[in-house]
Amino acid sequence: MEKIKVAILDLYNGIANQGMRNIKDIIARQSNISEVDLEYHVYDVRGKAEVPNLDHYDIYISTGGPGSPFEGLGQDWETNYFKWIDTLWDFNLKNTYHKKYGFFICHSFQMICRHFELGKVCKRRSTSFGVFPIHKTLSGEREMFFDDLPDPMFGVDNRDWQVIELNKAKIQALGAEILALEKIRPHIDLERSLMAIRLSNEVFATQFHPEADPDGMMVYLKDDAKRQQIFEHHGEEKYYEMLHHLNDPDKIRLTQKTIIPNFLAQSIEATQKVFL
Repeated sequence: MEKIKVAILDLYNGIANQGMRNIKDIIARQSNISEVDLEYHVYDVRGKAEVPNLDHYDIYISTGGPGSPFEGLGQDWETNYFKWIDTLWDFNLKNTYHKKYGFFICHSFQMICRHFELGKVCKRRSTSFGVFPIHKTLSGEREMFFDDLPDPMFGVDNRDWQVIELNKAKIQALGAEILALEKIRPHIDLERSLMAIRLSNEVFATQFHPEADPDGMMVYLKDDAKRQQIFEHHGEEKYYEMLHHLNDPDKIRLTQKTIIPNFLAQSIEATQKVFL
């Protein structure tokens, strides 16, 4: 079986999470579907300042993680991470046919938006936590990674930070496309956060968690300590609303089966063509 190498950039900083399991499960499923050996290695970005060597991998997935997207200022791990992003970007600019593919999730989304100065990365008035509708833009309606997803689509959100006040000049200069925005809230006079962006043909990023699955979320929600925390900070109604959404096959289960698998399928196909 043909082998294609994937690097997972772990930004969880040693915090226990469901995200890593979900990403590994998606890679394993897509390996079978695409009939290739997707061999992955994990790099501890925040804990050990590790980043992958671009020569060794074709596909990269950079995870979510806890805390502020600014807490790495002046630290080796952030310097290394931003240098790696620049190396990935420069490689794709310089190579006409052979490309490398990157997917950035939540914390990584905020970091890459910071790095390219795509908008104002700032703290939200309150934590966004739950399963929420995410609305496609006109570009998002044409986005191949969103194929078969309704509008609005649904995703898991768990964040204190956001990207707003988008820098349209920077976005246009990169050739990026704004794909999705936060849920519509006509009763709240606040700007809607950026939720998904295609930075290039090879680089994609989401503020929400497209890797999240109902089983992992159920484990999270059934934990006594987590349930009590949700009750205290978000209320019982939010808790039971999330449980209801987990049982809906057209919400996060559909999102999990669509976005990252589409990214992997396209990346695998393009990589295979290079080595034919």
